[in-house]
Amino acid sequence: MSIEARKAHDLTVSDALIAEAQSLGLDITGAAEKGIALAIKAEKERRWKIENAEAIKASNDYVAKHGLPLAKYRMF
Repeated sequence: MSIEARKAHDLTVSDALIAEAQSLGLDITGAAEKGIALAIKAEKERRWKIENAEAIKASNDYVAKHGLPLAKYRMF
């Protein structure tokens, strides 16, 4: 198992948000890291959809015209 390097960064966060997180006993650093990771994932997914829109459309058009490949073998 590899240990990921960590480095301190300056972030500007509203005082009210920090106060509420602290009052709930949340790990602010962990929550910020998870939030950033989720934002990265969402942006990568958005960009992937844009970059692959033509192939997705072609696949959907094929299925609309010809039906699902191997549909005759479906048990449901």
